[in-house]
Amino acid sequence: MFFFYDWTFIILLPALMLAFYAQAKVTSTFNRYLRESSTSGVTGAQAARMILNANGLHDVPVELSSRGGLSDHYDPRTRTLRLSNQVYQSSSVAALGVAAHEVGHALQHAKGYVPLSIRNGLFPVASFGSQLAFPLFILGFIFAADSLMQLGIWFFLAALLFQVVTLPVEFNASGRAIQLLRNSGLITVGEEPKAKAVLNAAALTYVAAVAMSAAQLLRLLILRDSRRR
Repeated sequence: MFFFYDWTFIILLPALMLAFYAQAKVTSTFNRYLRESSTSGVTGAQAARMILNANGLHDVPVELSSRGGLSDHYDPRTRTLRLSNQVYQSSSVAALGVAAHEVGHALQHAKGYVPLSIRNGLFPVASFGSQLAFPLFILGFIFAADSLMQLGIWFFLAALLFQVVTLPVEFNASGRAIQLLRNSGLITVGEEPKAKAVLNAAALTYVAAVAMSAAQLLRLLILRDSRRR
C-alpha cells in the first residue's frame, strides 16, 4: 500500500466537503453584507477604537493589516488589533461585525479568559507539531518505525487540541461582538441578525478545520495499525 494513494483518503471526504462549504459560506456571506452600509455610518476601524476605549483598552492600537482580505486578527503578543482593508475602511454591517469580533479577542485577553490563555500556551507546541507531524509519520511508515509514527501522531494530536480549544474562543468572541455592538448602538435591531450571520459563517470554518483534523487523525491511526500488521 503506497501511503499517498490508499483507501483511507475516503475518510477525509466528508470533512473536505464541509471545509469547502464553510469557505464558500463565509466568503459569500461576508461579501453580501459588505455591500450593506450600517445605519451608524461608522467604519470598522472607528468602531473597534470606540469599543476598545469604552472598555478601558486605550493602549491597544488598531492597525491596517498588510496581509490582504479576511486577515483580521488580534495579536496577543503585541496587544495589537489588525484589520484588513475591507474591514478597516468600510462602514458595512459585515465590517462592524468582524471588527467587534476582534475586539472581543482583545477583551478576552485583558480579562484573562481561560480558553484563550490555554490556546496561547498551546500555540508554540501546536505550530511546531503541525510542521513535524506528517514528515515524522511518513518516515515511520516507510521504514516501519513504530516510534516515529507514534511521535508524528502525538504531534498531530497537539495541533488538533489547539484547534479544539480555538472553538470556544471564537464562539465567545462572536457572542461578545454582538453584545458590544448592541450596547454601543453601532448596529440596529434589524442589522444584528446580519452581523450574526457573518460571524456564524466565520465560525463554521473553525468547525470544519476541527472536523478535517479529526478525520486526518483517524486516518493516521488506521495507517499506523495497518503498518504494524
